[in-house]
Amino acid sequence: MSDPRWWGWGAAGERRPVGPAALAMLAERAGAAEPSPPVALEDVELRPPAELPDALAAAVGTGNVLDGPENRLRHAAGMSYPDLVRLRTGRVEDAPDAVVVPPDPEAVAALLEVCGRERVAVVPFGGGTSVVGGVDPVRDGFERLISLDLSRLRSVSVDSRSQTARLGPGLTGPQAERALGESGMTLGHFPQSFERATIGGFAATRSAGQASTGYGRFDELVTSVRLAAPAGELRTIETPHSAAGPALRQLVLGSEGVLGVITDVTARVRPLPEQRRYEAWIASDFATGADVVRRLVQEEAAPDVVRLSDAEETRVSLALSGTEGVARRALDSYLRLRRRADGCVLIAGWEGEREAVSRRRTLAARILRAGDAVALGARPGRSWYRARFEGPYLRDELLDLGFIVETLETAHTWTRLEELYAAVGGALRAALEGQGTPPLVFCHLSHAYRDGASLYFTYLARRRPGEEIEQWRAAKRAACEAIVGAGGTITHHHAVGRDHAPYMNAEIGELGLESLRAVKQRLDPAGIMNPGKLLG
Repeated sequence: MSDPRWWGWGAAGERRPVGPAALAMLAERAGAAEPSPPVALEDVELRPPAELPDALAAAVGTGNVLDGPENRLRHAAGMSYPDLVRLRTGRVEDAPDAVVVPPDPEAVAALLEVCGRERVAVVPFGGGTSVVGGVDPVRDGFERLISLDLSRLRSVSVDSRSQTARLGPGLTGPQAERALGESGMTLGHFPQSFERATIGGFAATRSAGQASTGYGRFDELVTSVRLAAPAGELRTIETPHSAAGPALRQLVLGSEGVLGVITDVTARVRPLPEQRRYEAWIASDFATGADVVRRLVQEEAAPDVVRLSDAEETRVSLALSGTEGVARRALDSYLRLRRRADGCVLIAGWEGEREAVSRRRTLAARILRAGDAVALGARPGRSWYRARFEGPYLRDELLDLGFIVETLETAHTWTRLEELYAAVGGALRAALEGQGTPPLVFCHLSHAYRDGASLYFTYLARRRPGEEIEQWRAAKRAACEAIVGAGGTITHHHAVGRDHAPYMNAEIGELGLESLRAVKQRLDPAGIMNPGKLLG
């Protein structure tokens, strides 16, 4: 992605306009919104940078410490709704004093030694795609803070015989896939943030991707890691499995930069698929569709991608897709004919060798039909595949139009999934309606397991000018309390960051938190690593 926006997702001048039918639907459902274009770059004021010790530049090399206003601004926030509001309105509360770009892992280690000695807080920065405040420059008592940009750590070494690859943490998703593709391999990890997120970010947040049902979550793919901590290096060896005590690899995965900096990742890779087959089906309702997904997984017939939208997401997705005129009328007529006018779309995708794809698809189709799902064919499946990374671009357009748009996700067992779905959706609607901004709340099920699945919610409402963050906070609090009350996880794949840290006690208990804090104390005695995240 060339020349990325400093206030949003796409590149400068790039647009994903919202069509007239979608605009009419939004106005009818959420009310007329007041447009909110971003301010000009020159109108954003940052606090003056603190003076940094000379030893810091000496550790990483001359020219690798960047303290210009635009560099600092581009590392002052991630991609959460509050982050984007602060950037777009120019109300940036804080920014790093400098952006440090180490050329190699050895420079990272030297830098952390200096920062620990000099009490300079460090915020590791990959693609800056955190949607939970994971890269916010929280000082937490430190007078000086740097953003540690890992973009130059992009080494690749492929072991085709073992089907593993050592990957530098600064590689973006596309960079990693291009490098692996030269050896005929793929990582198969495609979160919606794929275009900008990095290998280090995938590891630090225990990321899941759109094809994780088939390929596995990122923590399942990783076989070894190296972590540079202020106290030294923590590493694991490259073996397929070990019974040598608790898995330190899993301690590093999901550590979100609070223990140190991930400098090397070895992950399982697979041969590039000979065929990718994507198609759409439609279930009569969300509960019936969820039960079909459960059967697919438990009968070992799940596609590599399986994604079930509820009725509201199905309607909104059709409106925002721009499908209008004859094509839309034909689709509506077909759905009415099949008694699926209010149905729920299910995307199924298979990847691999052609014969295996055909065999697996036949088995899955039998279960889908037995669950009363109706086939819509390959065209809408291919359409979803082509547009699977479009969400963040569309969000920028909706923010311009004056809407609050945010996502959150959770997971539970099949037995309690419907309870969780109702609780979170109801909490979001009540919180936003209580502020006079009736929302659209919709959800999809993805990342299915034998024992349960994740739920990914999106909500959209007319913003309250000048009170957007308070509006967001009320909705976030209501949803998180509903998740905790229903016994779900506070995050399935977005990580904890700053926004979910208050709920970690409900997730792992006070003794669990104390145990993690003890590990942090050993690896990061001065507490400089990513203050205010994960552990609060």
